[in-house]
Amino acid sequence: MSTKSGEPRAQVEVRRSKRRRRTVSAYREGDRIVVLIPASLSRRQEEEWVETMVARVERAEARRRPSDDELMRRATALSHTWLDARARPSSVRWVDNQRSRWGSCTPVDRTIRLSSRLRDMPGWVVDYVLVHELAHLLEPGHDERFWRLVERYPHVERAKAWLDGYSAGARLEGGVDGSDGVD
Repeated sequence: MSTKSGEPRAQVEVRRSKRRRRTVSAYREGDRIVVLIPASLSRRQEEEWVETMVARVERAEARRRPSDDELMRRATALSHTWLDARARPSSVRWVDNQRSRWGSCTPVDRTIRLSSRLRDMPGWVVDYVLVHELAHLLEPGHDERFWRLVERYPHVERAKAWLDGYSAGARLEGGVDGSDGVD
């Protein structure tokens, strides 16, 4: 099953509860959406509620996730605030093919790509990855000059810790230092 945008619909787990009488709720749990319903609902009612609740969760998630255009605006604002407006990307976009990196940058064509795994993370974590990639437009390597640029962003250590914790919990490769999965 697909959404209107052609993206595959999330896996759905329905949990029936005898204690639940009237309310229906849903939330994301990893890669699936869990729908909690009263045990007394018929299969037809269950189908209707599942469709309604999955759509509701997906709409809420879509509202929270910035588009590629919004990422570009965000990167421009971060460059102005933390990098004296010197980092000017030609494009900034989400990608689904980065499994061991949080972001990447190609200084030659000034493109920045962020892993779509970042979409559900706090904004200050996404901003750290953006600042990291923007700094690569000014300093391609991970030398001392590069880190001085990145460390202008006030939440560097907190964001690195968040990404390290997430990576450890998900058993992903890479730590957050010179090879932090953010390139």
